[in-house]
Amino acid sequence: MTEVGFYQLLHTPLEAALPRLLEKAYAAGLRSVVLAGGPDRVEALSALLWTYDPDSFLPHGSALDGMAERQPIWLTHLDENPNQATLLVLVDGRSAGGLGSWQRCLDIFDGRDEVALGAARVRYRAARDGGHTLKYYAQTDRGWELKSG
Repeated sequence: MTEVGFYQLLHTPLEAALPRLLEKAYAAGLRSVVLAGGPDRVEALSALLWTYDPDSFLPHGSALDGMAERQPIWLTHLDENPNQATLLVLVDGRSAGGLGSWQRCLDIFDGRDEVALGAARVRYRAARDGGHTLKYYAQTDRGWELKSG
């Protein structure tokens, strides 16, 4: 089964947290797919990953760039895995079919938004009912704190 980590944003927006989480995954040699809310969001996240830190480099691509098989980080709004990634990163309240085909999944949601929090609870229950291994992290001013799992 897949290890699913739920990451509750409490101090910074997704745009600050996502690059740092992807940096860690990339440094660990993991290939990732980021499943975003739509095509415009994919391109906004792509621009973010190129510009968030002038001293960092996160190689990534999307359908506009092509060559998915060469991209360690693939940004998409489609439920796909064209770069043979083992890590799925869910943002914008997305869920994925075939969750069990991934080794690991990060579900990042805004814990300050009641609608997003409620939707994350639904995804949490679905992952639990699917037999996946669950971990729940809350963002602190010092980073991520494991709350359960």
